[in-house]
Amino acid sequence: TMFEKASIQLGQTLARRGITLIYGGANVGLMGTLASAAIEAGGKVIGVIPKFLQDKELAHEGLTELILCDSMHERKTKMFELSQGFIAMPGGFGTLEELAEMLTWHQLGLHSFPIGVLNINGFYNDLLNFFDTMVKSKLLHSDNRGTILSCPDVPTLLEQMSSYKATPITKWLDREST
Repeated sequence: TMFEKASIQLGQTLARRGITLIYGGANVGLMGTLASAAIEAGGKVIGVIPKFLQDKELAHEGLTELILCDSMHERKTKMFELSQGFIAMPGGFGTLEELAEMLTWHQLGLHSFPIGVLNINGFYNDLLNFFDTMVKSKLLHSDNRGTILSCPDVPTLLEQMSSYKATPITKWLDREST
């Protein structure tokens, strides 16, 4: 599929650029494809997986490092601590939840790393339009809307992310004055 092709391209590109992939540790789905592509291209890949999912999600055997943890919350915290940027591939509820958390943490000033969505074939168009609706409804400041980068192709998204400079965070407390 086009999503699998993009996963392979992303994995290979990260490996070629010497960027370590930090992800959820499974060998299934698009993330498993991504990890395998990065490993096969000689990249460093760190997986973080809760013990209760280790068997269910079939932990990837070929990783540079596999970190076991006790909960989903601990998994996300550890992945965040190891990361300097975030890319959301097309995905389901888990992807949406992790993306929303990284956007929220950025808004609150807990990090200033780039956040991108690989918007393959317009997969994220409806979500991006919803973010625009939040701004129009004055429920999200346009500075915070601007923190999410979106592109349908891997090289351009990585270029956007590498040149990303966080604008000063607009604190939610200041919203009344803007």
